[in-house]
Amino acid sequence: MIKKTSILFILIYFTSFISAYSLEREIGDVMQLALPVAAISSTYYMNDYDGFKSFLKSYMTTISTTYILKNITYKLRPDGTDHMSFPSGHTSSAFAGASFVHFRYGIKYSVPLYLLAGFTGYSRIESNKHYIEDVIAGAGLAILSSWYFTPSYNKKYSFYFNYNLNTKMVKLDFLKLF
Repeated sequence: MIKKTSILFILIYFTSFISAYSLEREIGDVMQLALPVAAISSTYYMNDYDGFKSFLKSYMTTISTTYILKNITYKLRPDGTDHMSFPSGHTSSAFAGASFVHFRYGIKYSVPLYLLAGFTGYSRIESNKHYIEDVIAGAGLAILSSWYFTPSYNKKYSFYFNYNLNTKMVKLDFLKLF
């Protein structure tokens, strides 16, 4: 795993020379996709179909709202290339992955993802593609969407349902797992 990650960052580094992008911008471009992929992969790893559905609702809401706001606000980017500055799509996408993991599985699993998402936002400001308010809005939008659509993953409780043919009784037990 470490070897693959090292190769990825080396490729990003050399690609930045070819495309004349900064290393920060290249990492931000990768993280906008890598963090949501990590989040959706976590649902597969945990065998969490409900989490998968929650992620899709949250992510699609975040991305859709981001692009609707970009078209409504029509804010000029700092580098003057177009009027799609507000909010930051890269930051929205990255924070959607990090905040999903936070609200679904807990803060301790999401801290590294939040750091990478924060770096993604920084990379957008550093590459002169967004103002700080664009990045804050993108992050806030993703966090709000994840908070709304993502219930906590809790496998500490279980239900047991039993029907006894001899006594014709239905039994429902609520078990707390340790």
